[in-house]
Amino acid sequence: MDVKSHSAASLELEGPDLAGSTQQFLDYLRDVRQLSPHTLTNYQRDLKSLLAFCEEHKIFIPAKITETEIRQWAAQMHRRGLAGSSIQRSLSACRSYFNYLGRMHNQRHNPATAVQAPRQSRKLPKTLDADQVGQYLTFDKGSITALRDHAITELFYSSGLRLAELVALDIGDIDRGDMLITVTGKGNKTRTVPIGSMAMEAIDQWLAARPVNTEQALFTSNRGNRISTRNIQARLKLQGRKSGMHQDVHPHMLRHSFASHMLESSGDLRAVQELLGHANISTTQIYTHLDFQHLAKVYDSAHPRAKKRSRK
Repeated sequence: MDVKSHSAASLELEGPDLAGSTQQFLDYLRDVRQLSPHTLTNYQRDLKSLLAFCEEHKIFIPAKITETEIRQWAAQMHRRGLAGSSIQRSLSACRSYFNYLGRMHNQRHNPATAVQAPRQSRKLPKTLDADQVGQYLTFDKGSITALRDHAITELFYSSGLRLAELVALDIGDIDRGDMLITVTGKGNKTRTVPIGSMAMEAIDQWLAARPVNTEQALFTSNRGNRISTRNIQARLKLQGRKSGMHQDVHPHMLRHSFASHMLESSGDLRAVQELLGHANISTTQIYTHLDFQHLAKVYDSAHPRAKKRSRK
C-alpha cells in the first residue's frame, strides 16, 4: 500500500471530517427533521462556533474531539460573555450532532454528554394582570386595521399562542362549531386549543370586513399578504401606547399572561402545559413561580403578622 492509500485508509478508520459531517447534519435537520428556518439558523451558528474552535486547535475529525475540548469550548463562550442559556443551546446542538454521528457513522462516544453550561438565575416572564389586559384590549374599531389588530390580540390572550403560530394560521384552521382552532407549533407539531367567545367575536368582525383576496391566511397585511411577525409586534406595541400602558406589550407577554391567569384560576399545570404546547412540563412550571408571587403579595397584604414585613 502506498503512502497516499494508507493516509486515505487512516482517515476512513478515524471517521468523517468535521466540516463535511456538520453540513450533512444540517441537511438532515432541514430535509428529514424539517426544522424551521429559525431553528436551523441557531444550529448553523452553534456548529460554526464549534468548527472555529476546532480549527483553532487543529482538530479536523469529530473522533478527535474529547470532553476536554468541549469544556474548553464552553469556557471560551463564557469568557466572551455569552449567557448561560446561549451556551446551553450550543452544547445541545453539539450533543445532537454527535448523536447523529452515532447513528450514521457508528461513532458512539458523545463528548458533550456530561458538559453543562454555567447556571444562571431564571428570569420570570413579564405578565399583565387582568385589569391591565382589560385596559389593553380596549380598541377604537373605526378601521379595518383596528378590527384586525383587535382580533389578533384577543386571540393571543384567549388561546396562549406563540407569535409564529398565530402568523401561520389559515382561515380553515378555525372550527366555529366547537370554538376551537388548530395551530402548528414547534417541530411542526399540531395541537387544538379553545377560542374564547370574545376572541371569536373579534375574529368574525375582522373576517366580515377583511378585503376579499385569494390569500388563505387568517390575518393579512394592508397589502393583502399574510401578515408578518414584525408587523404584529409593531402593531401590539402601538396599541399599548394608545391604551395608556406604561410598558411595551409584545406577543409573548400576552401568552405569558394567558398561562399565568389560567394556572392561577385552575391550578391545573398539565392542562396549561397542553394548551401552551410545551413538550416538557418543566417549561410550564415557571408559571407556578408567578402564582406563588401572587399568593405572597396576598399574604403580605392580608395577614396581620406579615404587614410589617417587606418583600422585594
